[in-house]
Amino acid sequence: MLSYTNIRRVGLIATAFMGVLALSSFSSNVRAEETIKIGVLATLEGPFTVLGQDGLRGFNLALKEMNGMVDGKKIVVVQGSSDASPDSAVKAARKLVEQDGVSILIGPLSGDEGLAVKDYAKTKANVTFVNGSSAAQDTTLRDPAANFFRFSTDGAQWMSGLGDYVYNVKHYKNIVTLAEDYSFPYTQVFGFLAPFCKAGGKVAKRFWVPIGTKDYSSQIAAFPDKIDAIYVALGGADGINFLTQYQQAGGKAPLIGGSNTADQSVLGSSGKIRDNVVGMASAGPMADTDSSPAFVKFVTDYKAAFKDGFPSPSLFAHAYYINTKAVLLALAKVKGDLSDKGVKFRAALSSLEFDTPTGKVKLDKNRNAIADMYLTEVTKGADGKLYNKLVKVIPAVNQTLGIPEAEFLKLGKVGRDNPPCN
Repeated sequence: MLSYTNIRRVGLIATAFMGVLALSSFSSNVRAEETIKIGVLATLEGPFTVLGQDGLRGFNLALKEMNGMVDGKKIVVVQGSSDASPDSAVKAARKLVEQDGVSILIGPLSGDEGLAVKDYAKTKANVTFVNGSSAAQDTTLRDPAANFFRFSTDGAQWMSGLGDYVYNVKHYKNIVTLAEDYSFPYTQVFGFLAPFCKAGGKVAKRFWVPIGTKDYSSQIAAFPDKIDAIYVALGGADGINFLTQYQQAGGKAPLIGGSNTADQSVLGSSGKIRDNVVGMASAGPMADTDSSPAFVKFVTDYKAAFKDGFPSPSLFAHAYYINTKAVLLALAKVKGDLSDKGVKFRAALSSLEFDTPTGKVKLDKNRNAIADMYLTEVTKGADGKLYNKLVKVIPAVNQTLGIPEAEFLKLGKVGRDNPPCN
């Protein structure tokens, strides 16, 4: 089992390695006018450390494909670290922008961080902010920042197809939910429950826990006896801790996974969690067993570049890769010219439409991605490792989940009790 202490120790080592990789591979030992300074912000501290490490792998993979250059200009990377809290993310973003002088900032990783960095972006109109993997809904849906772009979709989009699938195919009618108590899990639970409840599903009880919870015994003891399944939206060390303790407690209820719980950052851990998660239905922006040539190449390139990585790229590597790729493509369109304080560059980002390892991506009017989503189930591979098996692709999912925007907004903001599921 990966303990929080071990994860943090690995995180500190990997943080140093990633910093050396980014800064040594893309050296700034050239004249300033021949460089483009990019900041990258990820969670390299706290319970989401392993997520941040893999986010940086995705970032570096995209840079590697371009040889760290755009139109003859070298990319200079400055790295920032946070612990998944809004304050730490803004503090790191402020340093990257105001002290290090980056023109473009890629990040952050987590939901509340994204909301906070969006608000900070409004105070720095001449700097371009491009998401890392942060997936809270209102980072872009309500009160967006004109200079904040997200090519990696939000957590409600990631849940597309899952609510209907578990109700109509798995026949789970009565469930409990367990999730971290902040904006991203609110968004995931909203995206899952809206169709599940509309189909007739019921929620017996909802459990919300702080990020970094280590002991889940009280929640496990409080699970009702007569439930069909447990929906779990816990990331990183939180997900590993719960799944391990649930297995040790003899828990038998089937699991439904939030995107980060069914992610390689959890599935790739050691221990007996595999006894509970095989067959777990989930959904998200990718599927480990996707056989499309573009995704196979992405996985192959990831494995070749990062021997210390997961069996397959995590959704965090995927998100940082796509957002970094968007930055590089838009920079190429303007020939690396940011002399107008990024005006042409941001226009290029706004109109960008490109093929990714998981299909075509384009932005809506709020600069949030429209992209394919993947319904999955956890399976054990021939190598004995756990993977998300592709069940179905849901094409071109927008932020309002196909519902007219005015009608969607009437559903209200994501939160602990929305949707009510009466």
